[in-house]
Amino acid sequence: MKVNTEWKDYRLIATGNGQKLEKIAGYTFLRPDPQVIWQPVFSLEEYPNLTAVYHRSSTGGGEWERRGKINERFNVHWRDLTFELKLMNFKHIGIFPEQAVNWDRMISEIKGAGREIRVLNLFGYTGGATVACLKAGAHVCHVDAAKAMCEMAKTNAELSGVDITLARFIVDDCVKFVEREIRRGKKYDAIIMDPPAYGRGPRGEMWKLEDKIYDLVELTTGVLSDHPLFYLINSYTTGLQPTVMKNIIDRVITIPHNTDADEIGLQGEDGLVLPCGCSAFAYFRK
Repeated sequence: MKVNTEWKDYRLIATGNGQKLEKIAGYTFLRPDPQVIWQPVFSLEEYPNLTAVYHRSSTGGGEWERRGKINERFNVHWRDLTFELKLMNFKHIGIFPEQAVNWDRMISEIKGAGREIRVLNLFGYTGGATVACLKAGAHVCHVDAAKAMCEMAKTNAELSGVDITLARFIVDDCVKFVEREIRRGKKYDAIIMDPPAYGRGPRGEMWKLEDKIYDLVELTTGVLSDHPLFYLINSYTTGLQPTVMKNIIDRVITIPHNTDADEIGLQGEDGLVLPCGCSAFAYFRK
């Protein structure tokens, strides 16, 4: 399990009974987490001064119940990076704080490369990885099918003071974009992907990560440079174990490399670590 503890204004207070209690930018949130199947050390619902609680609906989805005053948008900080958050659908706030373990490694790899690095960030969401790579001096192509997510990623880059001229923010289906980049002959030294567990393609076809991930990795080898730096897959799908993702990378990518595969999580103040998915990080031999 890998955990990053460098957040300035994010805290995981406690977990239990299918929920996690967080302090973010001075606000306190209670929201569901399917991994939490243990009992809490105290009643999370009775925690004083809760700002907002997310309630799941029996028919799917859910909604936020606001119990205190909260700005429509608010900022959180990791190292010297700044991210704008808001209460979003499906219990999201605009960031996955456990991903800081990967941002740390990306920054280190890019800074240590000693050359210009071009990064492709697929399913880029609100741009945590994009901003981290820009901070390290890389050129980044950020791709997400949702225009609002690309706009938030650009805002986060501006708030963090990185060189936004090094970035492209592309609203597109990730598979279709990679197919076009292959036809264009474009190459990238690092590829990051954070695909959803479930979704729908541009023609309404069902996307299920376990069925699509192998073909997706295979497709992206068509835009991987001859001298790549790293390749990262993130997954929140409980059935997709770290070693499964490692095996896919090792089977598909033939350029000599090593692959680390780990659970990633958040340290709670109640003494427990909350598992938050897993990552497989391939780094290429110099």
